[in-house]
Amino acid sequence: IEEAFGVSAAASAGVVMAAPGAAAGGGEAAEEKTEFDVVLESFEASSKIKVLKAVREATGLGLGDAKAMVEAAPKAIKEGVSKDEAEALKKAIEEVGGKVTLK
Repeated sequence: IEEAFGVSAAASAGVVMAAPGAAAGGGEAAEEKTEFDVVLESFEASSKIKVLKAVREATGLGLGDAKAMVEAAPKAIKEGVSKDEAEALKKAIEEVGGKVTLK
């Protein structure tokens, strides 16, 4: 085969080994970047009410449910949202004194 096609077995094996790994790595990265979880890590005690209002507005929960969610930090506020929505929610909560991470 090496003589008929003018290739080296070592070179072709390296190409075959690299291609599946690169494709798999790229595919996983693309999947992870399409959906995000917005997690409230903590909040400043002085801004608890503001954070509670921001969480209520974002989730549509009632006062009691939103309060329980905020007090249970670290807690996922929303799961499986788009990057734009996750960034907007993160910005809104951080502006009122909460600490948010996107996962």
